[in-house]
Amino acid sequence: MSRFDQAKMVMRVKKIQKELEKQIITVEKGEGAVTVEISGEQKIKKIHIDPQYVDLDDIGQLERWIEDAVKEAIASSQKIAAEKMQPMMGALGDLGL
Repeated sequence: MSRFDQAKMVMRVKKIQKELEKQIITVEKGEGAVTVEISGEQKIKKIHIDPQYVDLDDIGQLERWIEDAVKEAIASSQKIAAEKMQPMMGALGDLGL
């Protein structure tokens, strides 16, 4: 692979990274009790808890909703990143990445 091709590939990767940074995935659990927003880069942007749906006598349920929402958000962001990067995986191997 020529240096020019390598430079083009690096530019494409950076473009995809910027797209992932801007993409926000939102996951709700407990019928809206917990909402998690995460970027395509897997950075949590916001966790919202609606006190209307929270039973303070069952904090364990709230913890499970938060855990499930975060896990699902991370899995979704990983899937999106993999889909965006998949066409470039062979070329990245040529770069030694």
